[in-house]
Amino acid sequence: MSGTDKVADIVPIKRPVRWHIFVFMLPAVIVYSAVMVLPLIETLRLSLYNTVDGQPAFVGLANFKVLFGNPRWAHDFWNALVNNVIFFAIHMCVQNPIGIALAALLSVPKLRGVAFYRTAIFLPTLLSFVIVGFIWKLILSPIWGVAPWMLDLIGLKFLFAPWLGKPGSALIAVSLISNWQYIGIPMMLIYAALLSIPEEVIEAAECDGITGWAQFWKIKLPLILPAIGIISILTFVGNFNAFDLIYTVQGALAGPDMSTDILGTLLYRTFFGFQLQLGDRSMGATIATVMFLIILAGVSLYLFVIQRRMRRYQF
Repeated sequence: MSGTDKVADIVPIKRPVRWHIFVFMLPAVIVYSAVMVLPLIETLRLSLYNTVDGQPAFVGLANFKVLFGNPRWAHDFWNALVNNVIFFAIHMCVQNPIGIALAALLSVPKLRGVAFYRTAIFLPTLLSFVIVGFIWKLILSPIWGVAPWMLDLIGLKFLFAPWLGKPGSALIAVSLISNWQYIGIPMMLIYAALLSIPEEVIEAAECDGITGWAQFWKIKLPLILPAIGIISILTFVGNFNAFDLIYTVQGALAGPDMSTDILGTLLYRTFFGFQLQLGDRSMGATIATVMFLIILAGVSLYLFVIQRRMRRYQF
């Protein structure tokens, strides 16, 4: 028998189809589709319709023209969008840098009580936003709050003001409350990234005389840039989906004078209505679609532009 005949007699091995993978994934796919995919598709579809003579009618991009062209709608939308950008910027400039600094301190080898500090800083993240909002409203209250008394103890009572009741400071105050609650998330993610750096890299840096904060800036920080990128995009998505804390602290009207109004609260009032304002499902879906497009653009920018440039730092 020739070599060609032997090759012809070889029967390829057929790998069995792993149906059990699809069976185990099916419940998750069904739940995710019912909770996320189908509502998203329905929201996008509803933004292209409006009610005409009591019946839904396809109007194309007319709702978007109203949102951006009508003076009343445009004023509320751009006010909410600007506030949302400020809300996000405060988180990026306060929450994430402090979270990185705390993670760097907790990663110091000889630091005592690391487990206690990690738990204490991360604990507010586990609290309900209703509890957090209510507690901070009590703390900052000019009538029965403890903030004036605490500032008086250190001789700084003159600095106290009704921050949640002033249009110029309300958004900053709510943003800082949100930073206090969620600062544990970037801290833990960066802390895990610092612990994952190989010991060989640290030992090589120490052999070259790079220690202390110089080691963090020159060696560790470039290596944890991918983790910082993940934290930044999670902050972006979370802030442009934010609603709960603003609603708890300032209400659906996001006062005072809508100075804390963001896209989430604007969407809530528009879709469901509030007090004398009737709900408008089509315009609410339009605002939700714009929010989705903003988040999609930010995530796409990170995935296809920023992440590619940071891959060279990954092991």
